Amino acid sequence: MSQLSVDTAHHVITDIQAYHADKKDNQYLQDIVNRLKPRLHHSGLLWQNCVADTGYSSGENYAFLEQVNLQSFIPPHGTYKGGPKGFIYNDQEDHYVCPQGKSIPFKKVFKDYRTQTLKKEYRGSSKLCNGCPIASQCLGKSAKEKKFSVTYYREEYERNNARVHSKQGRFMKRKRQSTVEPVFGTLTQFMGLRKINTIGIQQANKVMHLAAMAYNLKKYVKFTQKLAKSKAKALRFVFFEITALTKGIGSYIPPFKKQYSTLIF
Repeated sequence: MSQLSVDTAHHVITDIQAYHADKKDNQYLQDIVNRLKPRLHHSGLLWQNCVADTGYSSGENYAFLEQVNLQSFIPPHGTYKGGPKGFIYNDQEDHYVCPQGKSIPFKKVFKDYRTQTLKKEYRGSSKLCNGCPIASQCLGKSAKEKKFSVTYYREEYERNNARVHSKQGRFMKRKRQSTVEPVFGTLTQFMGLRKINTIGIQQANKVMHLAAMAYNLKKYVKFTQKLAKSKAKALRFVFFEITALTKGIGSYIPPFKKQYSTLIF
């Protein structure tokens, strides 16, 4: 499984890594960020926004990105619900109000054994639901009390969703489609990453890193040709690029104090 991140300004590959395919995309996001953020900081880039597709969505990731001062623009899974339909959440007192105006209080935090994610349980007493005109619709046939669980990271989900559905979020969605897909297509169609014929994760990483370095070098040569007034100056730029690439993936970037970056996965 290949994980790829691309800068929106010049479509430069900022990170590429091979992972085992026994986990989901969202389980690798934090590792990518922890590896990439110091690299960008060292190059004088201030990373502000993280844009990714739904596969990287999780409450843990939303909370993590907020902790490292990154704005997420990651659409949630269709399974996300902020609570039962018709129930209104009171964030001041941490309880839900049912369609009949009754309060369903918070009870406990637990870890879902199936997904290994934290959730919050809300439960009303049997007395609360006794005699309710919509009890059969709300509780079902056998239940005596209203009980449901909501993700522990509901607030992080809601803040992310507000960004995703904002004007900036719609722009970011278009930006992701026009940034990552062309780069991925170039790597698979012209850089030999359609299929990796190596054994082991370490060898696969070597292939991916070499392909990414070749891609970035081509981007940099085109960029420096526009800036250079002579071929000699262009060659000097290329020399700096090759030197930088021997130390890792990424273009040679002068250490400016402030540059802002959006990275897309």
